[in-house]
Amino acid sequence: MRVFPAVDVLDGQCVQLVQGKRETRTVFGTPLECAVRWLGEGADALHVVNLDGAFGHAGKNAALIRDLIRELGVEIQLGGGIRTSGDAGSWLDIGVERVILGTAATRDPDILTLLSDTYGKHRIMAGVDAKGGEIAIEGWEKSGGNYLAWATVFEEKGAGSLLYTNVDVEGLQQGVLLDPVEMLIRHTGLPVTVAGGVSSPGDVKGLKRAGAYGVVLGSALYSGKIRLHDALEASNENS
Repeated sequence: MRVFPAVDVLDGQCVQLVQGKRETRTVFGTPLECAVRWLGEGADALHVVNLDGAFGHAGKNAALIRDLIRELGVEIQLGGGIRTSGDAGSWLDIGVERVILGTAATRDPDILTLLSDTYGKHRIMAGVDAKGGEIAIEGWEKSGGNYLAWATVFEEKGAGSLLYTNVDVEGLQQGVLLDPVEMLIRHTGLPVTVAGGVSSPGDVKGLKRAGAYGVVLGSALYSGKIRLHDALEASNENS
């Protein structure tokens, strides 16, 4: 199972939020400093989010993130404020391995078809951010219908994978909720990467047993509640 340390960018800094609220930010340094740290500790890929983009300022941090991609030269999946096929294509063209489309995919699911036909399904990930079983969009400020129903739409429209984020537990460092993850994995034929609440090696093992393709480590990794080495070890265990 893959492990993706998060590098969340807000106002040019690497931060972590609680429940997606910008006023809860804790700053951990520059995005490059954090990325280099996790790569140095054994990560082989990163999960980068332009939080300013998610809050409606898509152009903010763009130059910084482009420089990060070019300088690191590693596998990066990128989300946050990607609202058009042009936005997605520009990131894919400069070397992002896969783009994550959430709000844009709910507004116009055909964007997934266009991008997967152009760049290949494996580079197009649909974001299934769920709050109380409903998909959460517009920076998690609005709900848009059952998350399983949307997963079906995304799969039919050409997404190559799904990023499932449980907003109810995101940032709380209290563990994952396996039931909705298991329901999604049973419901779809796509690889599912899970974010939100991953706080211990036991969480990683549980998600691996559930059939998750990958996990994103955020707040618990930055606070030291879970060590990257331990998460990687848990992801490689056979039982």
